[in-house]
Amino acid sequence: MDYLQAIVLGLVQGLTEFLPISSSAHLSIVGQLIGNEDPGAAFTAITQLGTEAAVLVFFWRDIVRIISHWALSLVGKLPRDDPDARMGWLVIIGSVPIGVLGFTLQDYIETDLRSLWLTATMLLVFALVIYAADRFAARVKQPKELRQLTWRDGILYGLAQSLALIPGVSRSGGTIAAGLFMGYSRATAARYSFLLAIPAVLGSGLYQVLKISDEAVAPEWGPIALATGIAFVVALAIIAWFMRYISTHTFTPFVIYRIVLALVLFGLLGSGVLQAS
Repeated sequence: MDYLQAIVLGLVQGLTEFLPISSSAHLSIVGQLIGNEDPGAAFTAITQLGTEAAVLVFFWRDIVRIISHWALSLVGKLPRDDPDARMGWLVIIGSVPIGVLGFTLQDYIETDLRSLWLTATMLLVFALVIYAADRFAARVKQPKELRQLTWRDGILYGLAQSLALIPGVSRSGGTIAAGLFMGYSRATAARYSFLLAIPAVLGSGLYQVLKISDEAVAPEWGPIALATGIAFVVALAIIAWFMRYISTHTFTPFVIYRIVLALVLFGLLGSGVLQAS
């Protein structure tokens, strides 16, 4: 990978990570178009460290408050039912499914699950899921807010997030859709989706850093670092825009985009322009 490719892939990662359109799908597609190869699960996980750093910066007040209240509740300085302490536990519990499945299925994640045929199928299927969730949310008269998040809902959010191990699903798309089906507002669903992603993404990214550092062939750290830095800057702007957008808009444009992208991808695969894996 050269530096120009790293710039392009960093832009793609930053633009798509928090939109419900699947960043891993876009990295696979663009990677083949500009470099004749999928950047791979390791590159994806490491550049996600940049986009997750954007979450830490954007939500840092919430994150510091949640961590501090959670820690104080452990030593009895705050009640266990303190809303922020409880949110800390909900993020931990909601992260368990993707942690277990990610570790168990890591070989499949890096090989079979990265087939572009599967990616195109998931882009299409979850476009319909997100559309259905959006229509359901429009009929909810009193959407639930973050303080109303239950243990059951936290676990269901976590299970939905684990679907993002399959490229084409989208971490934000899967978790936000789950939140809408459970009756939460769009802003609440997105906010918890971003907070829930922190342990999973940081854990996956740091694991891949250690893993490729031990490989016989030295990784191209320069391009990877550049892509990660670009992803951070772009993602920070995208989060700010997306949180404003969803407060007054539906997900219909993203649904249409996913369907069009899926159909184009099926065409490129069928014509041999792109290889499935």
